[in-house]
Amino acid sequence: MELGAVRTFVAAADAGQFQEAAVDLGVSQQAVSKRIAALERDLGVRLFTRTARGARLTTDGQAFLPHARDLLRAAERAAASVRPGHRALRVDVINPRIAPAGLLREFHRAHPGTALDVVTLFDADSAVEAVRSGAIDATFRAVTRPADRLPEGVETARVLDEPLQLLTGPGHALAAARTVTPAELARHRLWMPTIAAGTEWGAFYDAFAEAFGFTIDTAGPNFGTDALLEVIAESPGLASFVGEQTRLVWPAGQGLRRIGLRGPVPLYPHSLIWRADNPHPALAALRAHLSPAPPPAPATWTPAWSR
Repeated sequence: MELGAVRTFVAAADAGQFQEAAVDLGVSQQAVSKRIAALERDLGVRLFTRTARGARLTTDGQAFLPHARDLLRAAERAAASVRPGHRALRVDVINPRIAPAGLLREFHRAHPGTALDVVTLFDADSAVEAVRSGAIDATFRAVTRPADRLPEGVETARVLDEPLQLLTGPGHALAAARTVTPAELARHRLWMPTIAAGTEWGAFYDAFAEAFGFTIDTAGPNFGTDALLEVIAESPGLASFVGEQTRLVWPAGQGLRRIGLRGPVPLYPHSLIWRADNPHPALAALRAHLSPAPPPAPATWTPAWSR
C-alpha cells in the first residue's frame, strides 16, 4: 500500500471533494483521482462515490478511514524516531561508572530537555565504526591511532585527562600512603582482570607498565567491579588502578583506599568522537558543553600515542 495514496485518501475524505484535496496537497485533481483509483485497486473495494456535490465515502471507505489515519500517524512517529532533533542523541560510554559517563550526566543536567540514549559498546574500533555508520552519534574513547587513520569524516577532540589512583585494601603495604610514585609500583602485585587485549584501555595500561617498569596481572576470570573490590579489600598483597573520577561504592567494612599517583601523575586521555556531517542539534550542544582538555602539565604522563 503506497503511503502517498493513503494520505491522498484522507485528504479527500476530509475535504469531501477531490478538487479541494488537490489544492490542499499541492497536486492536480487528476493526480488525486489516479492515487485514489490505485488505492482502490490495491484494496479491491470502492472508497468513494461521486456525487453532484463532490465525493462521498462508501461503507468500505468509512471503515478504512480510521485505519488510514493510524497509518499516517505511525509513519510520522517512525520518521520522527530517526529525525535529527526529534530522536534521542545516541552516545556510547564504556561503563556507566567512569568519568565520561559523569560528563554526560553533567550535560544532561545542563540540558534536561535533551533526550539521550546511552549505550555501552566494547572496544574503540567497534565504537568508531558505529559512529561512522551512524548507528551512534558519538562515543567517549581513548584514541590510540592518529587522526589520519580514523575513517573519513570522523572527528575527535580530547575532552578530559583523568588522573589515575592506586586502589588497595586496608592491609596493603601502601594503604597508609598519601601518594605513591609509579616507580614504586614495581615492588607490588598489580591486578586488573578487566583489561582485554586489543582494547584502548589495554593499550594504555601496557604503555603505562612499560614506561615505569612494572607488570600488570590480567588473569581472570573477570566477575565485574564489585567482585574485584571484594578481592582487593581482602588481599594484603594485591592492588589495582582506578580513574580519579570513577564512581565506586563499597561496604564500609571493606576499608578500601584510593591513593593518588604522583611523580609523575598518569593521565588517562578521554576523547569525544563524532561524525563531522552529523546534523543532530543535541550533538552540537554536547560538543559546546565539553571544554577541551588543557595541555598536560610537565609533571604528568600520558602514552606517546595520545600526544
